[in-house]
Amino acid sequence: MHSFEDVRSHLNASHTLRINDPYLICFDMSLEDGRRHQGMYLAELDDEAGRKYLRISTPIGPLTGMDARRCLRFNWEQRLGYLAVSDLDGSPYLHLCENRPYELLSRSELERLINEIGPLGDRLEQAISSGGDAF
Repeated sequence: MHSFEDVRSHLNASHTLRINDPYLICFDMSLEDGRRHQGMYLAELDDEAGRKYLRISTPIGPLTGMDARRCLRFNWEQRLGYLAVSDLDGSPYLHLCENRPYELLSRSELERLINEIGPLGDRLEQAISSGGDAF
């Protein structure tokens, strides 16, 4: 995978894209035999040197009432993925994210990241929302 278009082409073949913008795509990941769903967002990022990255993220829940220390402890313990805050419909939301430079991204690595970030994001969403499935 060398570009966002490579990612789009790969995902478009296996998922129905809800958002298909120039540098943002989104699809719903089906979990627990279709009983739950998790929105997966993929976007292209540039660093200061112009190097391009793919960000894979999934919303967890509203940041309101969250204990930032718990979030930072979670980040410390993770080997894959990290928590970040981004606005969703004008409100701050907690997201589970992972960034990869394109030169280190293969089809199998992309699928592995999606298959780890999606279910982990859903488990975190369940933990903070008493089993709800909003995302």
